[in-house]
Amino acid sequence: MPPVRPPHHAPDGKFRNPWPDSEPRGFTDMIRWMRERRGHPRAPTPARGSFPTATPVVARPRASVGEHTATWIGHSTILLQSAGLNIITDPVFSGRAFPVQWLGPRRVMPPAMDIDALPPLDIVLLSHTHYDHLDKAAVKRLARAHPLATWVMPLGVGTYVRGWGVQEVVELDWWQETEVKGLRVTATPARHFSARRLGDRNKSLWCGFALAIGERRAYFAGDTAYHPEFAAIGKRCGPFDFVMMPIGAYDPRWFMHVVHVDPEEAVRAYTDLVAPHAGAPLPLMLGIHWGTFRLTDEPMEEPPARTRAQWRERGLDDDQLWVARFGETRSW
Repeated sequence: MPPVRPPHHAPDGKFRNPWPDSEPRGFTDMIRWMRERRGHPRAPTPARGSFPTATPVVARPRASVGEHTATWIGHSTILLQSAGLNIITDPVFSGRAFPVQWLGPRRVMPPAMDIDALPPLDIVLLSHTHYDHLDKAAVKRLARAHPLATWVMPLGVGTYVRGWGVQEVVELDWWQETEVKGLRVTATPARHFSARRLGDRNKSLWCGFALAIGERRAYFAGDTAYHPEFAAIGKRCGPFDFVMMPIGAYDPRWFMHVVHVDPEEAVRAYTDLVAPHAGAPLPLMLGIHWGTFRLTDEPMEEPPARTRAQWRERGLDDDQLWVARFGETRSW
């Protein structure tokens, strides 16, 4: 018998979300959104550089084996220094999340670290191909500066980055894993889509990542809407010590609910992740994917406030929610 195709693999060779009501909105819906915005203008975009910042605390060249820290550089870019390894997620450093740098969403907050200030990278994690997560200019610079780094990504993304100078590429399907320098990386399901240029929609996969090194576990959700697999991720890859969860870019809901969690869904996803390990200490959750690029209609300062409110409504410990300043470093 031929092998059974996983449900997120479409018959035409592309990828898809296997859950109901998961088809991303199309051009007609985009026009509707633009028309609605005319009648209901969104809140003003904050002034550039107006969110709180902190000075990164980075170990050079590496942290000790017993140290585990995270530094929020902005949006979904986090520098993890864990057990002597330097890991970065979705490294985006350009001024705009767009094919050209004279148009498209401009950074409200600059990267909290320059590329040249990064320590020697061992592993780069890429969740998918959207411009606010896959930055061609940054990939090229990182590939030159860190030629020994291993780049881990979902299926199909290697097609892009190999042409930009990346040498060591590992592509994973959902639930596949690889081990790099003692770090076990598992690609986890996400509810999203991929697109970068005309005609390539969903030709590459999207994912989150579960990380394990020694006894420590971390989870990077990537870019995702809410889906029913968070509990399975927690059961198979947890218990987690640290969770990096998107909390922004969610309005209007009729358009965005199939691609991005809102703050309430982010906290729900967190509780799903921890539910299979009821006796374990609750992990620290860092809220990401907010405050950097103006992508949607909610006020840019709203995601942290709504996340805190939902966190407290569920009776969770305030100390376990980390709403970071740009550049802030914290142990986990």
